[in-house]
This record gives sequence, structure tokens and C-alpha cells, in this order.
Amino acid sequence: MSQSFDLNVATRANHAALLPVVLIATSINEARPTPVINISYQDTALLQDGDKAIVQLVAGSKSVFGTTEVIKELTEHFPFLTGKDAKVEAEWLSQLDSLTTLDFKALDPILQRIDTHLLLRSFIVGYSLSTPDIAIWGALRGNRVAVAALKKGSLVNFTRWYRFLEELCPWTNGAVESMSAAAKEKKNAKAKEGANYDIALKGTENGVVTRFPPEPSGYLHIGHAKAALLNDYFAHEKYNGTLLLRFDDTNPSNEKQEFQDAIIEDLALMGIQPNKMTYTSDYFDELYDYCVKIIKQGDAYADDTDKETMQKQRFDGLASARREMAPEESLAHLEEMKKGTPEGLRWCIRAKISFDCLNKAMRDPVIYRCNPAPHHRTGSKWKIYPTYDFACPIVDSMEGVTHALRTIEYRDRNPQYQWMLDTMKLRTVQVWDFARMNFIKTLLSKRKLTKLVESGAVWGWDDPRFPTIRGIRRRGMTIPALREFILKQGPSKNVTNFDWALIWATNKKYIDPIAGRHTTIFSKDAVKTTVIGGPAAPYTEEKPKHAKNAAVGNKKVVYSSSILLEQEDVKLFKPDEEITLMNWGNAFVRKISTNAETGVITNLEVELNPTGDVKKTEKKVTWLAEEGQDLVPVELVDFDHLLNKDSMTEDDVLEDCLNKHTEFREAGVADCNVADLKENDIIQFDRKGYYRVDRAYSPGSPAVFFNIPSGKTK
Repeated sequence: MSQSFDLNVATRANHAALLPVVLIATSINEARPTPVINISYQDTALLQDGDKAIVQLVAGSKSVFGTTEVIKELTEHFPFLTGKDAKVEAEWLSQLDSLTTLDFKALDPILQRIDTHLLLRSFIVGYSLSTPDIAIWGALRGNRVAVAALKKGSLVNFTRWYRFLEELCPWTNGAVESMSAAAKEKKNAKAKEGANYDIALKGTENGVVTRFPPEPSGYLHIGHAKAALLNDYFAHEKYNGTLLLRFDDTNPSNEKQEFQDAIIEDLALMGIQPNKMTYTSDYFDELYDYCVKIIKQGDAYADDTDKETMQKQRFDGLASARREMAPEESLAHLEEMKKGTPEGLRWCIRAKISFDCLNKAMRDPVIYRCNPAPHHRTGSKWKIYPTYDFACPIVDSMEGVTHALRTIEYRDRNPQYQWMLDTMKLRTVQVWDFARMNFIKTLLSKRKLTKLVESGAVWGWDDPRFPTIRGIRRRGMTIPALREFILKQGPSKNVTNFDWALIWATNKKYIDPIAGRHTTIFSKDAVKTTVIGGPAAPYTEEKPKHAKNAAVGNKKVVYSSSILLEQEDVKLFKPDEEITLMNWGNAFVRKISTNAETGVITNLEVELNPTGDVKKTEKKVTWLAEEGQDLVPVELVDFDHLLNKDSMTEDDVLEDCLNKHTEFREAGVADCNVADLKENDIIQFDRKGYYRVDRAYSPGSPAVFFNIPSGKTK
């Protein structure tokens, strides 16, 4: 085989979409005395949510795009890739796209089917290694969620096959490492743009261990995303260290398994792969022992002061009446708390630091409280739970955390963090504060977000008006854009209130090159238009969905002498004016029929002008052929901010700061191609903007599209 090929791979894509092609290309090179496929890794923006990767194979003058199409092209050039049962192999290869999903609920049944299929088999097809084995193994190896499922060990047959392939094809490790290294290099370079990551962390030469400790009491929002991404960056990009995901599950009243599962899924979606997952509840026995120890040392005491009085005393710098209680008596109250008795419920344990320190965080904070609610992991074993401020430094030290990177709102509590370590004679941890990422007209308080969910003010935690990861993704934010924007801010301590336009402008860079162009006309008072000089019968032409990116594919454009125009466009027309019908040509306005009572234009006649110059017309309008295609009913939804002011103060009442109307819907019809769109597809409707498919079209039910903001325009 004298012909050589160039394979271009997008490094910032979902590896599950890339590895099948990379591994098959590598297997071809392995079977040849000299490589015939040149694999290059590029930093391309032609991605959607990290899920649709642009993989390009150049064979002479021919270019082929997309994972499945590239594999198909390679099998034609290299017949040995196809085994004895080509049809069955092709069927398995056609399922590759489904293996790229990072939604565990969607992926799990697929993995279960593969596991069942492999019950009495060593290979996917037949009795020897074939292309589906390599491709499917690559897709699953590149899928973070699939790898996580593998580690659980419940898919016995799948795990056996996966390990067997790894041993049978040792060259796969080199291919995976090469692609990962290229992706890491590109991501590292992108993260450094506009941000300073040289913050002089101490002791990094001895190893770096960071942690992200979310409480499973809600869904991750964009503020959490910054903390998670920065801890991941310093652990895995800046240094070859370790990232711990630790659930701070110390408040059973607010925590749910649902929230914990959602956090794991959202982190995986953002490309964050913790080296280890732990729980504060794993250490409840040790934390209780430390509480007993600190009381015996005389550095903590039991207190039954009511909540309001305690708050006032702390604010005024006054000592509690229980502050000098003997350790033995405090331990007796701790025992009642541990039993969850009515008497125990009255008490809490406070650290004996300082009652009048200028730093109010040091004024004898509560470190243990009684709560008989069942815990989602430990059940009814415990009736007392440590506070975050007590548990966090202890568990950080116990788990080997070297650098605690957290938002600047904890700055006043840093001395308290150090006091806990010193008092219990534990290994110290370096703390670094970075600015929290705030956005105007946005709530980031989990308590207030929970209130909006529970009151029904929003649809749920994935409401597109919410700043949760799921909310902004549902609105149309892509993960690559989210990562780029956050990492560009870096670990700066400067507090900034960002305008959402900035992050949406970053998002536009990612979606514009891959968003197919479509047409929709608002249904309200749509104007039936006769085209003089139009075709005698409707006809269809194949046109590119994206004029600048052929890889997006083609669409059907129907031309007819009967078309629809929008009322708002037609209202501006003048008799005999020359206009442009976009993607068709120029036409003269010949007749305008208007309802005398309502002023609504009911009918229009235009005459095509084939020699007209589209550059000379003032009005360029979208249109849809009314005949020759099944127009798709659609609903276009736009949103406003939930808050009516840039930021809330402590004195503000949440209900007074909420916009009364934040959801805007318009019914319309769209071109026939829209019927093929799937949920989460991102497109652009000409002259209307970018949209994400929230609900795909089905007979009797319109397709629902959410408007994606495009940021500031110049």
C-alpha cells in the first residue's frame, strides 16, 4: 500500500468519539513495516459540548469527517479490517455514537447489553480479534463514565473482555497516552491564557494533593465549577498530583443520594476525574474521638444557649455562661447528644477559642450538634454530626491533603482552620484563597436556590434560568466553553461580578462553527405569499447546513410559488420595493393585501428578479415554502434573569428581587429538516439566533427550542 493518509484529531473532544479511530489507525500502522497513516492532534473548536468530535481523514484529494465515516473509509482501503461477517461487524460499528454519551442513565443499559452479549464470548464478533473489538474498546476506554462503571466490578463479562483486549493489544496503551498527552498540552496552554497560575504554593516538590469537598445538598452551580476545575488543574495539570472528591455529608437534614449522584455526573461531564472519592461520614468515628479529646483538653465545652442568644453573644463578643464548664460535665452532655435524647437535643459542642476576638469566626464556633434525622449513608447510627469547620481541617490532614484551595469567602475562617490542626496536633495544610466567581443578576446561594425549587418558582435544578451546571447546559452552554472561561480567570484573589454576556460570547466561539443553519417563521399572522415567476411545481435542492463547514452536512431546501413570510417583515415592505429572499434571490413587492380593521397583512405577491443584486437591497428576509414539504411546528423559548437587580444585599427579601415574568414563548413552523433534530442538538435559526433542542419533534407535539445567548456583539 503506497498511499499515505492524514488523520486529524480534535484534542479537546470527548475521547470516546476519538479513540476508536485513533486505535484503528494505530492498528493499521502496527501491521505495516512503515506507518501509512499520519496521526496529528489539533486544537480545533469544531465541537459541540465535547460530544461531537471532528475527526478528519485525508486520502489524496478526498476528505472524510466523523468517527463512523472515517472507519468505513479505512475498511475500504484496508480489507483486512473486515472479518468474515462484515454485516454483523458493521452493525456493531454503527453503535459507536451511543457509546460516547456521558449520561450514566443512558450508558448503563448499553453496558449491560454488552456484558450480556459477552457471557459466552471472548470477542464481540466471531472467534478472533476484529475491528468492532478495537473500536468499541476505544470508545469505552475514552468514556469517563464507562471507566467508572468498570471500576465498580459489577459487569463481570464486560470487565473480563476489556482486560483481555488490553493484554492482547499492548500497543493501545501507547496510542491512548499519546492522545492524552496531546490533549493535556493543548488544554494546559489554553488554561494559561490570561491567567497566572504561578501562585507559589509551598512544598509542591514533595507532592500535591488537592480536594473538592461539596455538600450533597443540591446541584453543582457555576461557582462550584470554578473550585472543582482549579483543584483539578493544580492536581493534574500544573503538578502530577492527586485530586480527592470528598462529600461533606455532615448535615443529614439537607442531603440526598440524588444530589450526590448528580455531582459525580456533572464532574465527569466537565472532564474532572478524581483519583479517589471519599466521604466525611467515613471518618465519623475518628471525628467523634477528636471531639472527646478536645473537650478533655479543656479546648471545647457543651452549651445549651438558645440560637438567638448565642448569635447575639457572638456578635457582641460576650462569653457564654457555659464556657467554663468542667470537661467531665461537657462529656456527659455529649453522651446525651450522642443518644439523641430530648436533653441531648438542647446541647451543642463549641470550640473554646476566643469569645471576643476581632475575627468573629474565632468566637467559639460550634463544632458538634445533635440531629436525629437519618443519614443517607450511615442511617440511624449517629445522632450527632460535626460541623464543616471542625471536620474539614481534620479530614484534610488525615487524608494527606497538601493544599486546600478554596474561595475567598472562607478567608476569615482560615485562622480557625489552623487552630483546629494546631489544637489537635495534626499535620498542617497550606490554604490558598481564590476569588469566587459571581455573575450579575444571579443567585449562587444554595439555600435560596433550594427555596426557588421547593416553591415551584422554577422547573427544577436543571431550569435553564438557574446557574447550576445542568441549568446552563440546558440553556446551551458547552462544556469546552465553560472550562475555557473558568480556567482563564485562574486562581486570582480579585473579586469580580461578571456579566453573563462574557461567558456566552466564549460559548459562541464553540457553537457557531458547528451549528447547522435552519429557518423558522413565527406562526402568528404569518403571511401567505405568492411568488410570481416561481416554479410551476415545488422542487427540492440539497444545500449545506453550514456555508463554512461542510462537515455539518446537508439539508433539503424546498422552493415553491407559495411561501410564508413573517408579519413583522412584511409590515415594512413598500409597493414595488426590491427585497431579498434569503438563499434564493431578489424579488419585487407587487401586491400587499391588508385587513382594514386590524391592520394585519393577510396576503402578499412578489415577483422574482433573477438578475437582482442582493448587495443592493435593504431588506433581506427569511421564508419557507408552504408546499412541497411538511413544515415542522416549533416553539421558541427565551428567558430573562431571575433577579431584577444586579446583586442582592443582606436586607433584600428574595421575593421582592425576583422578576415576575422570565419566560417568553413564540410558536412557529420550521423547515422539514428540523424533524430530524435530536434533543441537545444546537442549531442556528437564520436571523433569530442560536438554539438548543430541549424537546425533539414528534407527531402532535412541537419541537421546543431554547434560545442560547450569543454574548455582546460589536
